[in-house]
Amino acid sequence: MDLVASLPAFVLAVVLISASPGPAMALILRRAALHGFRGAVPTVLGLEAGLYAWALFAAAGLAALVAASEVAFLVLRVVGAGFLLYLGLKSWRAVWRSRRSGTTPELAEDALSGPERSWWGAFGEGALVMLANPKAAAFMIAFYPQFVPADRPLFSTTALLALLQVAVEIALYLALAAVVGRAGAWFRRSVVRRRLEAVSGAVLITLGLRMAAETR
Repeated sequence: MDLVASLPAFVLAVVLISASPGPAMALILRRAALHGFRGAVPTVLGLEAGLYAWALFAAAGLAALVAASEVAFLVLRVVGAGFLLYLGLKSWRAVWRSRRSGTTPELAEDALSGPERSWWGAFGEGALVMLANPKAAAFMIAFYPQFVPADRPLFSTTALLALLQVAVEIALYLALAAVVGRAGAWFRRSVVRRRLEAVSGAVLITLGLRMAAETR
C-alpha cells in the first residue's frame, strides 16, 4: 500500500469521524454558542492535542496496553464519565443560579467561580475530555495501522498521519465554531442562553452516563 495513494481515503475517513456526534462535538458547539468563535478556539486545540497524544501513544504501543488492561480501561472510563457529568451538572447549576439572580447563565457562573475561564482552562477542558476517553485508545489502535505501509516506520508515519488528522479536524471544527459564533447575538439572549445551557448540560450528562455504562 502506497502512503500517498491512501491519503484521500484517510482524509475522507477523518472527515466522517469528526462529523459524528460525541463529547467533542457537544463541547465545541456549547463553547462556540456561549463564548463565540474566539472562545471555542482553545477548546478545539485542547481536543486535538489530546487526540494527537493518543495517536503517539498508539504508535508507541501504550494505547494497546491501556485497551488491554481492565484496570486502566476502567479508570479512564470512570474519569471520562465523571468529567462529562461534572460539565453537565455545572451547566445546569449555571441555569439554576441565573434564574435566581435574573442574569445570564454565563454571568451566574462568573459570580460563582470568578472571571471567565482562562484560555488555558478551556484548552485543558478539551484535552481532558479527549485523554479520558478510553474509546479513543481503542480507535487509534484500529485506525492508523490501516494506513501505515508495512515498509514504513510505524511511529514516525503515525505521527505524520496524526498531524494531518489534527489539521483537518481543526479546520472543520473551527469552521463549525465560526458558523455558530456568527449567531452570537441570538445566543446572547438570556432566555436562549438558559435553554442552551440546559440542553447542553443534558447532552453532556447523557454522554457521561453512556460512557460509564459502556463495555469494551
